[in-house]
Amino acid sequence: MATHASMCYRLFDRHTSSTHFRKLFVQCLNGNIQRPYSGATHKENELELGDSTASSAPNFDSSLKTRSSQERLREESILPFSAFLTDNFGRRHSYLRMSLTEKCNLRCQYCMPEDGVKLTPRSQLLSTSEVLTLARLFVQEGVEKIRLTGGEPLIRPDVLDIIAELRKLEGLKTIAVTTNGMNLARLLPKLKDAGLNLINISLDSLVPAKFEFIVRRKGFHKVIEGIDKAIEMGYNPVKVNCVVMRGLNEDELLDFVALTEKKPLEVRFIEYMPFDGNKWNFKKMVSYQEMLDHIRQQWPNLEKLQTGQTETAKTFKVPGFKGQVGFITSMSDHFCGSCNRLRITADGNLKVCLFGNSEVSLRDVLRSGASNEELLQIIGAAVGRKKKQHAGMFSISQMKNRPMILIGG
Repeated sequence: MATHASMCYRLFDRHTSSTHFRKLFVQCLNGNIQRPYSGATHKENELELGDSTASSAPNFDSSLKTRSSQERLREESILPFSAFLTDNFGRRHSYLRMSLTEKCNLRCQYCMPEDGVKLTPRSQLLSTSEVLTLARLFVQEGVEKIRLTGGEPLIRPDVLDIIAELRKLEGLKTIAVTTNGMNLARLLPKLKDAGLNLINISLDSLVPAKFEFIVRRKGFHKVIEGIDKAIEMGYNPVKVNCVVMRGLNEDELLDFVALTEKKPLEVRFIEYMPFDGNKWNFKKMVSYQEMLDHIRQQWPNLEKLQTGQTETAKTFKVPGFKGQVGFITSMSDHFCGSCNRLRITADGNLKVCLFGNSEVSLRDVLRSGASNEELLQIIGAAVGRKKKQHAGMFSISQMKNRPMILIGG
């Protein structure tokens, strides 16, 4: 059954002029059509927003009586951002997380089932050119930040080439990577030369034996070396991700906070989240409020920092400390209303929500020879189906979803 949005798109498609297309889209949006579509890039949108001579289609005149379309769009901050990446709740998705591989050299308990995962055949993973084609398309539509994830992205042989090519994309402001840190110290000089801006390093314990128990591998000192190397090379802050699990590492909260006294770190405590095979249990989850209360017993003057609207972390600082701490509260206090993230898995599936099991294969569309416009229509339709918020921690724990390693953190 056709949606209002698809009917709106077909109506616009009768008009061959891209300028006319965009103006009609603006009017349709003001007519409360649920899903906006646009074939224009954000640059083209900027040009057309400045065109005060936009003509009105008779069918939409009634919706423009009280104020102009440009005034409404300016107020709602919809343009010049791509309508393909704007969902029905006005969220603009300017942040893309791309998984480069399903492989990892660790076996973290919260990420991978104990018996491992069945890896996708290499031929079904995105190639270098496919990764860059999709990245280019999303950046043209307004994505300003791309984070490379995995698996472990730094074990992909072409990671330096990918970063170097991403750096050439006009409009892309930030290239980030989330890594387990095992190969970081060795690769970091080349990563920085290629154009890497931000680094998140996973570290779930400061006790070597406990680290090995959590990740099921040795390598604690390599991770510490990677963190120190990132600081030495001027990354500030260096973000350290710690998944907090009751009975395992919640007793190290204060030790992690103490790291921020002398070093420009942002230690980010992540609530334990359920994914296939990680044996999630509500009793294992330490909530943000419990962590905060415990830290404030040691540092009662811990102060909350102002963050951007789309930031996922609630950020705090002990006065006088060089670094800061953050909390990712996906389970106890979701931040769905300001979500600006989309994910592409290593096998080319678009996930509009980390906790949703709905996926669309962009790889298959690419390999069918589809045009950019056809790709954008499919992306726009997927973004349009994004729900207002995820289902909540208890529903999520019962829902079928990929193991984290096959999603891309």
